[in-house]
Amino acid sequence: MGGEYINLSSGNLMQEHLCCIIREKKPHPGVEAKRRWLAARLPEGHMFRKLNAKGCAFIEYAPLERAWVPVMGENYLYIYCLWVDGALKKHGYGQELMEYCIFDARSKAKSGICMLGADKQKAWLSDQSFAQRFGFQPVDRTEDGYQLLALSFDGTEPRFAPRVRHPELSDQQLTIYYDMQCPFILDRVEKLRAYCTEHAIPAAFVLVDTLAKAKSVPGVFNNWAVFYRGKLQTVNQLSPAMLEKLISRCDG
Repeated sequence: MGGEYINLSSGNLMQEHLCCIIREKKPHPGVEAKRRWLAARLPEGHMFRKLNAKGCAFIEYAPLERAWVPVMGENYLYIYCLWVDGALKKHGYGQELMEYCIFDARSKAKSGICMLGADKQKAWLSDQSFAQRFGFQPVDRTEDGYQLLALSFDGTEPRFAPRVRHPELSDQQLTIYYDMQCPFILDRVEKLRAYCTEHAIPAAFVLVDTLAKAKSVPGVFNNWAVFYRGKLQTVNQLSPAMLEKLISRCDG
C-alpha cells in the first residue's frame, strides 16, 4: 500500500506511458491516437491516474455529462476503466485508485460514481465484485445482460441511454462503431478494413468522434460495438479470424 501516482495532464501527457501498451523506442500508432484523444478530453475534467511504475495500474474516469458513453445522468463521475495487471496485482493499488476516485467525487460534491457491469463478469470489464465492496449496486440493466453500477451519495441514479436497451440497426450489413480511447482499436480497425476489402464484405466503420455520437451509440460499450444483420453481435474487439467466424455463424 502507499504507491506513488501520477495524474496525466497537458504538461506530461506526451512523456508518460499509458499503461495498456508500453513502448520505449518506437512510437505505437494506437497509443499516439489515444494521446490525441486524451489531449482533447483532459480540459473537460477527464482523469487518467496511474501508478508511477513501468506496468499497468490505472483508473480512468470523467464527469458523466462529458463521458463518451451511452449513459445519462447528472453530477456523477463515470469510471471507464480500473485495471491492475501482471506483477502489480495484489499490492492494494486497485483499492487506492478506487479510493482516490471516491475522494475526488466527494470533494467535488458529486452525486455519485457509476460504471459498466454485467450479469456475468466480462474479461474486459473492471472487476464488478471489487466495486461492489465499495458500495456499487446495479441501478439499470439492458435486455442482453449488461448492468449500470452506481455508488450513489444522495439517492439519485444514472441510467442507460434509450438506444442501449434495444440495440438494433435497420441496416443489415456489417457495421462497427469505434473510437480512439483504447490504444488497441486503431490496429483492429485497419486489419478488419483490409479483410473486408479483400473478401468483398460490405462494411461500415463508424468513427465515434463527438460526445453526441458517443451518447447515442447503439451499443452498451463506449468504444466498440459490432452489428451484423441488424443485431448487436459483440462488444469484444475482433481479429479477422474472429470476424469470419461471426459472419459464418450468422449466415449459417
